[in-house]
Amino acid sequence: MQNDSITCNSLKKFQSPDDIWILAEQRNGILQTVSFELLARAVPLAVQSGGSVHAVVIGSSLPDSELKRLIEYGADRVFAIESPFFEHYTIDLYSQALIGFFQDCRPGQLIAAATTFGRTIMPYLAMKLHTGLTADCTKLEMSDSRRMLQTRPAAGGNIMATIQCPEHRPQMATVRSHSCKPLDIDKDRQGEIIRIAACPPSKTSAVTIQKFIPVSEETTIQNATKIVAVGRGIKRAENLKPIQQFAKSIGAVLGATREVVDRGWLPYSCQIGLSGKTITPRLYIGLGVSGAIQHLAGMQTAEKIVAVNKDPDAPIFRIADFGIVGDLFDVLPLLSEMLQKPSGPSPV
Repeated sequence: MQNDSITCNSLKKFQSPDDIWILAEQRNGILQTVSFELLARAVPLAVQSGGSVHAVVIGSSLPDSELKRLIEYGADRVFAIESPFFEHYTIDLYSQALIGFFQDCRPGQLIAAATTFGRTIMPYLAMKLHTGLTADCTKLEMSDSRRMLQTRPAAGGNIMATIQCPEHRPQMATVRSHSCKPLDIDKDRQGEIIRIAACPPSKTSAVTIQKFIPVSEETTIQNATKIVAVGRGIKRAENLKPIQQFAKSIGAVLGATREVVDRGWLPYSCQIGLSGKTITPRLYIGLGVSGAIQHLAGMQTAEKIVAVNKDPDAPIFRIADFGIVGDLFDVLPLLSEMLQKPSGPSPV
């Protein structure tokens, strides 16, 4: 595996309108899972465009073992932009380096995750690179004319709009984390790792990092393998108690639709959907969830979907692997008894 170190002035040789670029994320020198999800988006696009997949990651000091993982998950070339100034993410210092980098490379397509990192730096980059940005995409495709077709919910989630950027480059988009799974790892894949020693920033950051306070509720529901989600069909907050007991009995985390959260029955950390979290659990059980498009966009990539709703025409049944038409308060005791029997079926 080739490992080079180059300067900012020799990047023009990597210009190609067909290549797909991703903006990978790292924390404390460890790549975040969303970086590999982005590669799963980029590889099919590169097949359609006939180009290569390039990953860009910025930090203070990135180990070869981590950068190699990007190649194993689908990248053809990895650019590591490094400087002691990049130990912690600050938009002003990171953007200085990335703007110059992308002005030299002139990528045709650039995608990032709709995380705190992506949602802050991508609009800034789009403005400085004089191009457009489509946020929170659910689907990306390449047209025959090398235009990236960027599909995202619009009009409050009631329609799906496909957006193009016909004139300006790079074509830029963010996609939600946990909205797709990484490709299978291939430890035999070969690629190129290029380290770039970033020039010292022209100005110091206006932001001073005091300390980091982890917010555990942000990760609990997104990392859960089993989720029991409730919708307005639970009728009132008092009805949550048996559902919480059921979720606990099968080792599941409780989730909710926006309406449940808006009514104050559960906190925002439980909200699943366009305005909440995107999840990819092994098992999703929806109780009284009708399946509005805003909610479906956040959970439809679950491996197994079980839906309980008394309305046989509820939209959630269209994507459910198993559907039970009935009152959830009648079904829940039976479902709980069945899943807790020693000889009963495994919930996953």
